[in-house]
Amino acid sequence: MMNFKPPETKTTTSSSTAEKAFSLISKGWEEVRSSADADLQLIRNRAKELENFLNSVPTITATATTTITPGEIDFVKKLRPKLSEIRRVYSSPDFNWAPKGKLRIDLSGIKNAIVTETEDEKLGKWRRERFKDERQFGELSNWEPIRAFRNRLREMEVEIRSPNSSSPVEIFEGIKNSEFMEKVKSSFKSICKEPEESKGVPPLDVPELLAYLVRQSSPFLDQIGIRRDISDKIVESLCGKRRNKLLLRALPEGDSSLIEGDNMNDELELRIASVLQSTGHHYEGGFWSNSTKQNISDGKRHVAIVTTASLPWMTGTAVNPLFRAAYLAKSERQNVTLLVPWLCKSDQELVYPNNLTFSSPEEQELYIRNWLEERVGFKTDFKISFYPGKFSKERRSILPAGDTTQFIPSRDADIAILEEPEHLNWYHHGKRWTDKFNHVVGIVHTNYLEYIKREKNGALQAFLVKHVNNWVTRAHCDKVLRLSAATQDLPRSVVCNVHGVNPKFLKIGEKMAAERQSGQQVFSKGAYFLGKMVWAKGYRELIDLLAKHKSDLDGFNMDVFGNGEDAHEVQTTARTLNLNVNFMKGRDHADDSLHSYKVFINPSISDVLCTATAEALAMGKFVVCADHPSNEFFQAFPNCLTYKTSEDFVEKVKEAMTGEPQPLTPEEQYKLSWEAATQRFIKYSDLDKVLTSEKGGDRRKSRIKGIGKSVSMPNLGGMVDGSLAFAQYCLTGNEFVRWCSGATPGTRDYDKQHCEDLNLLPPQVENPIYGW
Repeated sequence: MMNFKPPETKTTTSSSTAEKAFSLISKGWEEVRSSADADLQLIRNRAKELENFLNSVPTITATATTTITPGEIDFVKKLRPKLSEIRRVYSSPDFNWAPKGKLRIDLSGIKNAIVTETEDEKLGKWRRERFKDERQFGELSNWEPIRAFRNRLREMEVEIRSPNSSSPVEIFEGIKNSEFMEKVKSSFKSICKEPEESKGVPPLDVPELLAYLVRQSSPFLDQIGIRRDISDKIVESLCGKRRNKLLLRALPEGDSSLIEGDNMNDELELRIASVLQSTGHHYEGGFWSNSTKQNISDGKRHVAIVTTASLPWMTGTAVNPLFRAAYLAKSERQNVTLLVPWLCKSDQELVYPNNLTFSSPEEQELYIRNWLEERVGFKTDFKISFYPGKFSKERRSILPAGDTTQFIPSRDADIAILEEPEHLNWYHHGKRWTDKFNHVVGIVHTNYLEYIKREKNGALQAFLVKHVNNWVTRAHCDKVLRLSAATQDLPRSVVCNVHGVNPKFLKIGEKMAAERQSGQQVFSKGAYFLGKMVWAKGYRELIDLLAKHKSDLDGFNMDVFGNGEDAHEVQTTARTLNLNVNFMKGRDHADDSLHSYKVFINPSISDVLCTATAEALAMGKFVVCADHPSNEFFQAFPNCLTYKTSEDFVEKVKEAMTGEPQPLTPEEQYKLSWEAATQRFIKYSDLDKVLTSEKGGDRRKSRIKGIGKSVSMPNLGGMVDGSLAFAQYCLTGNEFVRWCSGATPGTRDYDKQHCEDLNLLPPQVENPIYGW
């Protein structure tokens, strides 16, 4: 016989719903057991406020607009004993939330009181009458939990009384998934303070720890001859198979975009950072950390370009930084200062051509600006400053005297561009560049290893200089740009040509192309070479090629323009071999007498990126050069003819002498210009990111919510860099060590003549040594 179940009334439905709701709330009390004393105090205060309010209810005088029903007073009387009991339990000094203790709070009295009133439909009437005018009850009626609970009860009553109301189970499910219950759950979670980010982050295993140790040890490994690519392969072999799985578990939910395109080193750091952060660890900095860098507050960045030479010495490190300063300042996005060496008059006579000397820095600055503005065609707006320098006859270069960083004011110490960073820092005894500046970029101009190998005991010297260059660039630069792959592979370096051509040469090329188009003969002369007359500048290769193929190049004549220390020896060798070479004094490549030459021959393999080659291409000439990394940038131009063997050299020379060069296209002209070179420099030096960032922070970090890459952990690479800089400071402070390593005597500090010329305080006054 089937059992017949009578239909449930609204009262039964209401009772069941309320009972289940209070059952859920009762379960929540178990989670409150781990709350702190501050939470207990808050509950006690709220209970006292509620009890004081309830005690004051009988004394409230009914007004014309508010009446208190007997049923309401009975309901309050039923609630008061239970609330008093709760308060006594919470206020007891013996109260303990220890895990072993079990607290049982009987809420049945409160539940039955409310359920009974609900059955008699008195709760709705009481609530409507009670809160008809909320202004009478002030703080209690505005208390957020009471207001939210009251609104939810109103919604429940309307839903239950609706003729289309759902079943009790559906109503309960709706309550459980409502916004109010979500707020209750989140409140409980915040009380328990359970770190969500720690969930799902697996601990580090042995291969990951080994991979991170190898990754962080790469500066030390690089110093002992283990290249960076070998370290990367070791890291890849240790954790490459599980890279996507581990990184996905380490990143925030749904953010897998960082996996694509990032290398293994970045992913490994993100993985380690996520594990460290899940434990709550945060690295505050170490022994070598620095917190005194310049903060930019005026909204405009400052760029300081420091170079090792200055006009009128017509060398690449004097000319190219000058153009770089002009075109960086032209954009007006940043203030620019060019810092060049000041030579005393005795050194000026050894370096500057045509016996040209200057009695003051202001006089030399005027000469530099006039020379530059005549060629760029616009008014330059950047500052020129000087630092003390001394000329080394043995090295045929200028070395800084004293601490070069002190000649950049602290207010302008923002971004530093070191032209020839290894040269500037060989004997640098002063503040670390990366400590004073927010971002330091080094630009490698010279292939010093190639020059040193040509000297006596060159192999040993090149080995030592290679590691010294590694040392000083790692210690002082954030990023290094190599003009070509012909240079030494330095830490944190990329290959990019960031040099352009003097606009004057591009105008000459346009003029020659227009004359050719009108039918005029513009190339009436044959081949030539122009460069400083020292063996390492390509003269050895040129004489060897011409001597070996003298019969193949019968009738071929060549003009050579240049001055230098090896001029007499070079000319004597050419005459002894009876070569068809005419030697002439050096002159500016833009001189009118050089416009009519059709072929520029440059066999040098010691150059990093030959400026004369770029100038010849800009003028629309043929260029014959070696197939060498230093000429890789020029090989994209149709007028550049490269050779691999000496026989190939003969063929390219004959092809150039019998053919006609093609006029440059607008795209090729722009590629050679300083505008394009400046854009390449800003991109590859990360200057675009630094200039657009508010504080020079890591842009990738903003994509990872809650994970700071390389910030929440100590960085072994930074420690190595700092220790290298400290060791260099100690070694370069000793005059005996400086002398043994080849430094010019007296270059640790500037001398008395520099003080007079540059209006400087004596070194002992500028940097006093206190003692007894």
